[in-house]
Amino acid sequence: MDMKMEEMLKQLMAVDFMSVDLQLYLDTHPNDMQALERYNQSVMLGKMLRENYEFQYGPVTSFRSPSSYPWQWISNPWPWQYRFNAVYQREV
Repeated sequence: MDMKMEEMLKQLMAVDFMSVDLQLYLDTHPNDMQALERYNQSVMLGKMLRENYEFQYGPVTSFRSPSSYPWQWISNPWPWQYRFNAVYQREV
């Protein structure tokens, strides 16, 4: 996998994590307008990053991504097959 592809996936994973984290926060703090604005921004950024990645490299998930014919989801390594997936350097 090239570095650009790896970096794009890392950015997408970080933004998606932030969106889920903000969603959970908003479940208990529904009137926090600043958090809602950040959530909406992160969702839109995630959508843009996902579309850009999928345009260049193919689908990230089978349930959010349209597919050309034939079914494309099985054409590339799956996200969990990438060597960097969820592996980050720990600071000592």
